[in-house]
Amino acid sequence: MTVAWERLTAPDLKALAARDALVVLPIGSLEQHGPHLPVWTDSHAAHNLSLRAAEAVAGEMPVVVLPPLWLGLSEHHFPFGGTISLDYATFHAVLRCVVRSLRADGFSKLFIVNGHGGNIDPLAVSARELAHEFGIPVVATTWPNVAPAEIAGILTAQPGIHHACEGETSLWLALEPDQVRQDRIAGALSNAAPPTPAGASRFWSFEERAPRTGVRGDPRAATAEKGQRIIEAVTAGLARMMRDPALWRAPDPVWVPGRAQQPPA
Repeated sequence: MTVAWERLTAPDLKALAARDALVVLPIGSLEQHGPHLPVWTDSHAAHNLSLRAAEAVAGEMPVVVLPPLWLGLSEHHFPFGGTISLDYATFHAVLRCVVRSLRADGFSKLFIVNGHGGNIDPLAVSARELAHEFGIPVVATTWPNVAPAEIAGILTAQPGIHHACEGETSLWLALEPDQVRQDRIAGALSNAAPPTPAGASRFWSFEERAPRTGVRGDPRAATAEKGQRIIEAVTAGLARMMRDPALWRAPDPVWVPGRAQQPPA
């Protein structure tokens, strides 16, 4: 049976809920990815990698993958066009409605697989708040972070995944090479970004961080072979997280009235 939620029937999904299936929600964005990659790069990557990881564990545990949430927090990409963004309040509200719906459907575990850097901080807050509100494990990860050492060993022009870079371009070349405008790669490098002060948190647009093209990294070094190796490493890392029982314990109900008066476990 498929692991893709949208290809299943309502009775199929009720049966999966009865088996306490793990639900996976891929999250990405709709934003510029330089002159050579499609604007739904982050959503496509998160969805594809989630499906592969779920298929890898489906023989061991019940798991189902939702269609990708293709909107994230991408306002920093507006200077380059092609971008649609949520604000944080809306982003959290959408996630809350997803979790609330899953609880009504009978599911009790959610694994969010993120593909967009601008979603990392918001997801950390949302996953925490949703776990408190609904009393279920809500675990969020960003796919480059599940196999950083392996990815660093695959790439040759940069130490990790950046934006429309060697890594993301390699991923597309492995998945759907016809989606890469390869004739535009040579002109995709950004101008050098001015130095920014360290140790402070503030908003920087991609016009400030990646002037001229909105690309961070060097897509000229991309190959399909690197992309396939990244896919394999990340799939294995996501599958390990899906199998890890420590991640899927119910959260400590710290907001229960009188929690501080209860004896330690």
